[in-house]
Amino acid sequence: MNTPLPFRFGSEVYTWYMSGNGTTYAGRLGHMIEVIAEAGFKGIQPIFSWMGELRDPHLLAEKLKEHNLELAALSLALEWNGPEETSAERAEADQAIELLQHFPGAILCTVQIPTGRHDIEQRHSNLINIVNAVSARATAKGIPCSFHPNSPHTSIIRTAEDYRIVLNGLDRTVTGWTPDVGHIINGGMDPLEKMQEYKHLINHMHYKDWDGEPEFALMGMGNVNLLAITQWLKDQNYSGWIVCEDEGKQALEDPDSVTLHDGRWINNELIPALK
Repeated sequence: MNTPLPFRFGSEVYTWYMSGNGTTYAGRLGHMIEVIAEAGFKGIQPIFSWMGELRDPHLLAEKLKEHNLELAALSLALEWNGPEETSAERAEADQAIELLQHFPGAILCTVQIPTGRHDIEQRHSNLINIVNAVSARATAKGIPCSFHPNSPHTSIIRTAEDYRIVLNGLDRTVTGWTPDVGHIINGGMDPLEKMQEYKHLINHMHYKDWDGEPEFALMGMGNVNLLAITQWLKDQNYSGWIVCEDEGKQALEDPDSVTLHDGRWINNELIPALK
């Protein structure tokens, strides 16, 4: 594959968060940056609540520059269960927006923390309103936004019907959609079909693999047709980031090796197979 790709690959840090449920690598974003750069990725997507001292935009910029990485996006993960943001949620969102103003082009990726599928109709409405409101504040500051659904059984954005309601409720003037191909298949849908259905919303991408045993697999070792998806994105001239968020069980013990594997697989297996 000799033609330049319109997109770039980055890595999320949830792979490390899996180890010790966020305790083992807490405060070690610098280490994650080093491994992600060694893996050959071009960008990183940290979780805002888990950045440690690198919440300081100047320290973050210095560390990224040292390893020739870009801030691709920032995950803002909150519960957002009420009809509007709590004061604490609004303060956290506004701090994330403030940080992103130092990194032009980096995306605010909104993610709801799953807390159960009760009162789902009202909570769908609440989520739509809050994501649109947060995204509107960020957009007013020049920050692009994208909404990231997930698929735990306690998520209200897991099924095809959830996607229909929430994606159709997004305000396209202030936010797009991040298809996470592993979460889509884990919710019983075909990732490429869902991406084709809502292609007008896609402005960011997340890759993980899935084998249903019980859920996610090491990148390239599962049932997600990542080659077909990547080829489609190339054919569509998608020019955003593809961020790997590997949740294979190996990450519980050795997230460094998982990230290095992902970089090798993308550069040695996936990219050469593209037409």
